[in-house]
Amino acid sequence: MESIKVNILGKQIPLKVEDSEVENTRKIAQYVDEKFKLFRNQFSNQPDSTIMILACLSITEELFELRTELNQSDEKESELMDKINDEISKLIKDIS
Repeated sequence: MESIKVNILGKQIPLKVEDSEVENTRKIAQYVDEKFKLFRNQFSNQPDSTIMILACLSITEELFELRTELNQSDEKESELMDKINDEISKLIKDIS
């Protein structure tokens, strides 16, 4: 485990992460910080807790949309594989 510090909304947050996850954790923290700053700029009159909730909801919405896209892609791939398998079966049957 490695101890690192990330900055979110100007605050240093100490974390312990696996050595192999240091760079990824820094990238995630930077992304979260950018989202928080974006919402802070849009809603400057709101407290940080509200800003964080809005940013978390936005990030979660992105995650859900990507999951939906991935599931749709998997379904299309499965349908395509079924069609390919059917065509291969037909070819094998015709050759036999």
